[in-house]
This record gives sequence, C-alpha cells and structure tokens, in this order.
Amino acid sequence: MADVYLDNAATTPLVPSVLQCMTDALARVYGNPSSVHRKGLEAERAVSGARRQVAQALGAEPGDVIFTSGGTEANGLAILGAARARQRRRRHIITGKTEHSSVLNACRLLEEEGFAVTYVPVDKNGRITAADVLAHLRDDTALVSLMWVNNELGTVHPVADIAAAVKARSPETLVHVDGVQALGKLPINVKELPIDLLSVSAHKIHGPKGVGALWIRPGVRIVSLLGGGTQERGLRPGTENVPGIIGFGAAAEAAAADLPQAAARMARLRERLWEGIQARVPWAVRNTPADPDLCAPHILNVSFPGLKGEVLVHSLAEAGIYVSTGSACSSRRTGHSHVLTALGLADDVAGGALRLSLSRLTTEEDVDTAAAHIGTVAVELAELVRG
Repeated sequence: MADVYLDNAATTPLVPSVLQCMTDALARVYGNPSSVHRKGLEAERAVSGARRQVAQALGAEPGDVIFTSGGTEANGLAILGAARARQRRRRHIITGKTEHSSVLNACRLLEEEGFAVTYVPVDKNGRITAADVLAHLRDDTALVSLMWVNNELGTVHPVADIAAAVKARSPETLVHVDGVQALGKLPINVKELPIDLLSVSAHKIHGPKGVGALWIRPGVRIVSLLGGGTQERGLRPGTENVPGIIGFGAAAEAAAADLPQAAARMARLRERLWEGIQARVPWAVRNTPADPDLCAPHILNVSFPGLKGEVLVHSLAEAGIYVSTGSACSSRRTGHSHVLTALGLADDVAGGALRLSLSRLTTEEDVDTAAAHIGTVAVELAELVRG
C-alpha cells in the first residue's frame, strides 16, 4: 500500500516544478546576489523575480516583501521589530491564546523586556472577534498580532474585521497577521486589508523549507533583529538563500494560479474524510468548526476520547498513514495542546486529538484509505483500553 501523507500543515512535499527550479538554481545560479559581476547580477535578478512572484501571490508590491528563513523568523521580525521600534511610547501587545509558538515565544520575550502582553481567549470554535480585541485595546498598544488560520484547528479569524476595528479606534496601533496557514488556502490581497505586516512560509505550499517572507506596509517602521549587512533593506542581513527563494517564488506562483479550485477541492476532501471517520467511529469528536465559513479548507482536527493521540499517530504510521497530534513545532512537548486547552476541552478529548491536514496533492483515495485505517485503529485501541 502506498503511503498516505496527511500532515501537510506541518510541511508539504515539493512539487516537480519547484524542484526543477531549485535544481537549476543550485547548479547554475551560484553567484552572491550582492556581487557586482555577471554571476552576482544573475543571482540578484533571480531573487528579484522570485520576490515579484511572492508579492503577486499576496497582492503586494515586490519592494515591500522581505525574505526570511521561514515563518518563525518572519513572525519574530514583525513582532519584536515593530514593538522595539515603538517602545518609548507604546509598550503593550495584544495576541491570542492559541497562536503559534513562534508568536507566543516572541511575546514572552517582550514581557521579559518590560512590555505588557494581553493574551485574548477564544470562543468554542477557537475564534477571536473584533469586539474581543477592542475590549483589550489601550492607548499604549503598539501591536496586535493574530494568526489568520489556526495551525491546529483550521479556524479562521476575521482578521480584516479585527484590523479595521483596531485602526478605527487607534490608527497608530500596528496589526500583524501570521498568514502561514492562509497562503495557498485563502485569497490574500494585502492592498485590500487594513493590516501592516503579514508573515508567510514556503514549505506550507509545496516549496522548500528554510525560506519565508514578511510583507511590510510602506511607511511602517520596524527594527532589525540582527547586525550585519544591508540585504533585504537591512532588516534581514545575510547572504540570501537563492535556491530556496527561487523555489518559494515558483511555489507561490503555482499556489495563486489555481487557488479557488484547489481550496474548494480540499474542503470537499476534508468533509469526505470526516464523514468516513464518523461512519466508523461514531464517538469521534470534531474540533474543527463545522461551519465552512469559519475554517480553512485543509485542516481537520478530530478527537478520540479516552485514547492517546501519540499512540494513534504511531499506530497509523505503522500502516503508512502519516498524521500528527498538532503543531510540529510543539510536538515533542509534554502535556495537551495549548490550542485545545484554550477551547476548554476535557482532558480525555484534548489528549486524544489528531490533526489531519490536506494539500492540493491529496486524493479521494488518500482520504478514503486514511478514514478506513483511522477507524480500524481507533476501534482496536478503544477495545484494548476497555480491557
């Protein structure tokens, strides 16, 4: 039996077109983009071309896109860079309780530097509303940082409404959006959003690991986290990862080209997967919102109360079905997911959760095979637990 890979929220496989671009770059575009000779200019043109591709996928201008080593660095640069640039007058940050660890850890670092951070709770769907954020907005709030799509639940926050409300109340407060799980899944046009900063990553859209980007609205000032050279407008110094950036550009262009069709197809497959699991395991609990307007198309979080998520993951892997219990960045930590805990789920529900995440490469056969194996494994483990 062929492997079934349903851990695409953690990372996606490279598609052939991206791999080909990167292979060519590794062999041919080996110059340093900062060098002024022909090979350097060749590399610089390749980076500029990829910057245009990523910018087009975001509805942005190329000059407003800064390449980073991934979504984590993009989040860190946005949050730490924006907060430190405003620390003389504004020392308050607002974020959510279910944010990615890269955001939460950046906020904790700011707390150590004397900033006050408000962690906004979520509702039963894992969602934060504009009213929730406004209730905590202060005169000294420097930044609101929220994810667009939750990486464990697939819940979509109404970031446009939140940002508009924040700007109406406090125009000088910056709004940062972690768009890592939104890119390639939801339509993005930063020119139509009242946000100031947006983080994205390549390896969630069939691009390479080790490269991401931060979009910065013109006129928004942030400070660099590193000393060094003048690359990326001096905000992200260091020689550019040319093959990775070229791969990101190719992946972003491909993701934007058929976004509506791919998103609709993933949503149909997600529901087919849930129906297959529910038919075999009637006591399974869906943690991802059932309302399609409240969730992204590629993530389904399901709990099997009384079972251990880690045991399910290992048992399914033995059958060639690859899933996760939650964020890959937190998978080796002990205790329940902070996201599921924030929902107020009972311990046996939170402890028995699986995250099943799809991509544009996922097929009907994949989800049908996965549902069958998940059902078999869950029932067998439940019988063992009951003794």
